[in-house]
Amino acid sequence: MSTVIEGLYYSSKHEWVKPEGDSSALIGISDYAQHSLGDIVYLDLQEVGSDFQEDDSLGTIESVKAVEELYAPLSGKIEAVNNAILETPEKVNQAPYECWLVRVSDFDTASLEKLMDAAAYRAFLSDLE
Repeated sequence: MSTVIEGLYYSSKHEWVKPEGDSSALIGISDYAQHSLGDIVYLDLQEVGSDFQEDDSLGTIESVKAVEELYAPLSGKIEAVNNAILETPEKVNQAPYECWLVRVSDFDTASLEKLMDAAAYRAFLSDLE
Protein backbone atom coordinates (compact mmCIF):
# COMPACT_ATOMS: atom_id res chain seq x y z
CA MET A 1 0.00 0.00 0.00
CA SER A 2 1.17 3.52 -0.80
CA THR A 3 2.44 5.83 1.91
CA VAL A 4 0.08 8.66 2.90
CA ILE A 5 1.34 11.50 5.10
CA GLU A 6 -0.82 13.12 7.78
CA GLY A 7 -1.25 16.90 7.62
CA LEU A 8 -1.38 17.14 3.84
CA TYR A 9 -4.37 17.58 1.55
CA TYR A 10 -4.80 15.27 -1.44
CA SER A 11 -6.57 15.52 -4.79
CA SER A 12 -8.25 12.69 -6.66
CA LYS A 13 -5.53 13.17 -9.32
CA HIS A 14 -2.88 12.31 -6.70
CA GLU A 15 -1.34 15.71 -6.03
CA TRP A 16 -0.72 16.79 -2.45
CA VAL A 17 -0.91 20.26 -0.92
CA LYS A 18 0.98 21.39 2.18
CA PRO A 19 -0.19 24.79 3.46
CA GLU A 20 2.53 27.09 4.77
CA GLY A 21 0.71 29.66 6.86
CA ASP A 22 -2.21 31.52 5.31
CA SER A 23 -0.43 32.78 2.22
CA SER A 24 1.37 29.93 0.48
CA ALA A 25 1.38 26.19 -0.04
CA LEU A 26 3.60 23.53 -1.57
CA ILE A 27 2.28 21.13 -4.22
CA GLY A 28 3.77 17.76 -5.14
CA ILE A 29 2.68 14.29 -6.20
CA SER A 30 1.73 11.43 -3.92
CA ASP A 31 3.56 8.18 -3.35
CA TYR A 32 0.78 6.41 -5.26
CA ALA A 33 1.35 8.71 -8.25
CA GLN A 34 5.10 8.19 -8.35
CA HIS A 35 4.64 4.39 -8.07
CA SER A 36 2.10 4.46 -10.91
CA LEU A 37 4.37 6.53 -13.13
CA GLY A 38 7.53 4.51 -12.58
CA ASP A 39 10.96 6.07 -12.99
CA ILE A 40 10.51 9.83 -13.40
CA VAL A 41 12.93 11.29 -15.93
CA TYR A 42 11.70 14.82 -16.71
CA LEU A 43 9.51 17.61 -15.32
CA ASP A 44 8.20 20.64 -17.18
CA LEU A 45 6.48 23.14 -14.88
CA GLN A 46 4.68 26.45 -15.44
CA GLU A 47 6.75 29.58 -14.87
CA VAL A 48 6.92 31.63 -11.68
CA GLY A 49 4.18 34.25 -11.75
CA SER A 50 1.73 32.08 -13.69
CA ASP A 51 -1.86 32.28 -12.50
CA PHE A 52 -3.92 29.11 -12.64
CA GLN A 53 -7.34 27.77 -11.77
CA GLU A 54 -8.22 24.52 -10.05
CA ASP A 55 -7.71 21.59 -12.47
CA ASP A 56 -5.50 23.66 -14.83
CA SER A 57 -2.22 22.11 -15.90
CA LEU A 58 0.78 22.99 -13.75
CA GLY A 59 3.02 21.24 -16.27
CA THR A 60 3.93 17.71 -17.23
CA ILE A 61 5.77 14.86 -15.60
CA GLU A 62 7.52 12.30 -17.78
CA SER A 63 8.48 8.80 -16.75
CA VAL A 64 9.86 5.84 -18.64
CA LYS A 65 6.22 4.72 -19.04
CA ALA A 66 4.31 7.88 -19.95
CA VAL A 67 3.94 11.65 -19.99
CA GLU A 68 1.20 12.89 -17.66
CA GLU A 69 -0.29 16.28 -16.87
CA LEU A 70 0.14 17.72 -13.39
CA TYR A 71 -3.18 19.24 -12.35
CA ALA A 72 -3.64 22.12 -9.94
CA PRO A 73 -5.57 20.93 -6.88
CA LEU A 74 -6.56 24.56 -6.15
CA SER A 75 -6.44 27.99 -7.80
CA GLY A 76 -3.59 30.40 -7.21
CA LYS A 77 -0.33 31.81 -8.51
CA ILE A 78 3.05 30.09 -8.85
CA GLU A 79 5.39 31.76 -6.38
CA ALA A 80 8.36 29.41 -6.85
CA VAL A 81 9.41 26.35 -8.82
CA ASN A 82 11.64 23.73 -7.21
CA ASN A 83 14.60 24.06 -9.58
CA ALA A 84 16.55 21.36 -7.75
CA ILE A 85 13.88 18.80 -8.61
CA LEU A 86 13.89 19.93 -12.27
CA GLU A 87 17.59 19.00 -12.37
CA THR A 88 17.11 15.64 -10.59
CA PRO A 89 13.48 14.57 -11.20
CA GLU A 90 14.23 11.00 -10.12
CA LYS A 91 14.27 12.23 -6.50
CA VAL A 92 10.47 12.39 -6.66
CA ASN A 93 10.52 8.58 -6.80
CA GLN A 94 12.71 8.40 -3.70
CA ALA A 95 10.90 10.98 -1.54
CA PRO A 96 7.61 12.19 -3.07
CA TYR A 97 6.53 14.06 0.06
CA GLU A 98 9.84 15.88 0.47
CA CYS A 99 10.11 16.87 -3.19
CA TRP A 100 7.65 19.67 -3.76
CA LEU A 101 7.19 20.85 -7.33
CA VAL A 102 5.76 24.36 -6.98
CA ARG A 103 5.03 26.82 -4.19
CA VAL A 104 1.79 28.70 -4.74
CA SER A 105 0.31 31.86 -3.28
CA ASP A 106 -2.95 33.78 -3.58
CA PHE A 107 -5.06 30.69 -3.03
CA ASP A 108 -8.35 30.49 -1.16
CA THR A 109 -7.80 28.45 1.99
CA ALA A 110 -11.46 27.40 1.78
CA SER A 111 -10.54 25.44 -1.36
CA LEU A 112 -8.58 23.05 0.86
CA GLU A 113 -11.93 21.78 2.15
CA LYS A 114 -12.61 20.27 -1.31
CA LEU A 115 -9.49 18.12 -0.99
CA MET A 116 -9.08 14.89 0.97
CA ASP A 117 -7.30 14.59 4.29
CA ALA A 118 -4.99 11.61 4.88
CA ALA A 119 -7.77 9.28 6.09
CA ALA A 120 -10.03 10.08 3.14
CA TYR A 121 -7.14 9.67 0.69
CA ARG A 122 -6.25 6.27 2.20
CA ALA A 123 -9.88 5.18 1.70
CA PHE A 124 -9.81 6.54 -1.86
CA LEU A 125 -6.60 4.58 -2.58
CA SER A 126 -7.98 1.38 -1.09
CA ASP A 127 -10.60 1.38 -3.84
CA LEU A 128 -7.83 1.69 -6.46
CA GLU A 129 -5.23 -0.76 -5.13
